[in-house]
Amino acid sequence: MNTKVWLDILAWVLPVTVIAVVVLPSAVRILREYERGVIFRLGKLLRAKGPGIVLLIPFVDRMVRMDLRVVTIDVPKQEMMTRDNVPVTVDAVIYFRVVDPEAAVVKVEHYLKASSLIAQTTLRSVIGQAELDDLLARRDKINQTLQEIIDRHTDPWGVKVTAVEVRDVTLPDDMKRTMARQAESERERRSKIIHAEGEFQAAERMVQAAAMISREPIALQLRYLQTMREISSEQNTTTFLPIPLEIFAPFLRGGAPKP
Repeated sequence: MNTKVWLDILAWVLPVTVIAVVVLPSAVRILREYERGVIFRLGKLLRAKGPGIVLLIPFVDRMVRMDLRVVTIDVPKQEMMTRDNVPVTVDAVIYFRVVDPEAAVVKVEHYLKASSLIAQTTLRSVIGQAELDDLLARRDKINQTLQEIIDRHTDPWGVKVTAVEVRDVTLPDDMKRTMARQAESERERRSKIIHAEGEFQAAERMVQAAAMISREPIALQLRYLQTMREISSEQNTTTFLPIPLEIFAPFLRGGAPKP
């Protein structure tokens, strides 16, 4: 083959090589299963594509990758006052994902930053309307309220909030000591109530026992013999002489025995 033939071959191969090296990487994109590509053609929104191979027109189309997996955002600690004027420091964590890639690109500039700021302001607002007891004992209800409010704000952006969890609630040291004293006083109150109820029930049983003995005198005799048996079972030198209780019956009735 002469030089002219080689030049002709080179004239065809060189443009093809340039196209393959420069144009094809910008024209072919591969998206993973959890990714979507929002396509803009000459600045106008076309549609979201993927997953798999996506073909683009070089220098005409532009693609923005969007991740559809659940994203976690840590809400920084916020110092605030509760409804009952107690200073607290609260932080939270938010779980959300993109459900509409087109809206997440077109309707908000940075959906991650916007969602984080909305979460911070909502956290301060909700905690400010809740009392300390609700914040400590009914955290599930507060988490649900936070999720509903944040999701309502992020829904136009194509972002779905799946969960919101208040992670830590920090109280001042003097408030912790006050709550500890209150809890101790509450435990003492309950202890006294339980003791009083026990005394009441014991007295009530004794009254019932006395009423039963007054109706059945033989019960007192049986109790008398049982007491003697319990005492005599111990190792001692005491000698018991049983006396019929009928002897004391006149004295118990307030009278004297007849001759």
